[in-house]
Amino acid sequence: MLVIPAVDIRRGRCVRLYMGEKDKETVYGDPVEMALKWQALGAERLHLVDLDGAFQGRPVNLEVIRRVCQELSIPVEVGGGVRSMEVVEALLDAGVEWVILGTILVEDRDLAREVARRFEGHVMAGIDARSGRVAVKGWEEGTTMDALELARWCEGEGFSALVYTDISRDGTLRGPNLVETARIARGVSIPVIASGGVSSLEDILRVRDLEPLGVEGVIVGRALYHGRVDLKEVLEALKRGRGEG
Repeated sequence: MLVIPAVDIRRGRCVRLYMGEKDKETVYGDPVEMALKWQALGAERLHLVDLDGAFQGRPVNLEVIRRVCQELSIPVEVGGGVRSMEVVEALLDAGVEWVILGTILVEDRDLAREVARRFEGHVMAGIDARSGRVAVKGWEEGTTMDALELARWCEGEGFSALVYTDISRDGTLRGPNLVETARIARGVSIPVIASGGVSSLEDILRVRDLEPLGVEGVIVGRALYHGRVDLKEVLEALKRGRGEG
């Protein structure tokens, strides 16, 4: 199972928010330096979020994202403010391997479908939810749409994978929502990446137990930055679990 470090970018800096709230921000410095750190510790993929883009509806940190992609040798997935074909093309041109669509999955299904089919294999769906209901526009607006309903639509339109984030857990270190993640994974046949609330190696091992359902990875943010999770230790534990080494 993939353990994917998260680098969230706001005003050109690497930050973490608490449950996505703008006024609950902790700054961790240069995004490129943090990305290189996680790669050096063994990460096989990086999760980047343009937080300014998510809030403003357009890319704001494209040059920072470009620098990260240029410096890393591992693939990068990016979300936040991806709401037009031009933005998708700009991100892929910058070296991004997977572009993550969020808000337009709800607000512009035709565009989302076109993007997924035009760039097949390089487009993922980002489904963010509270209590199983989808939220959009940087998590600032809720909807009545069921997360599994949206996941099933994405499966049928050619998305390569789903990133499922429980907003109520994100940045809280309260542990991932395993029940809801399992519900999503059981309901679709495309891979699911879990996100939100990871606080320990034990949490990651619990997510790994969902692999038979189709959960292929877990995104880890605050726990890495706070030292609650040692990436190298986690990766070694997962290898031992597979009988490697």
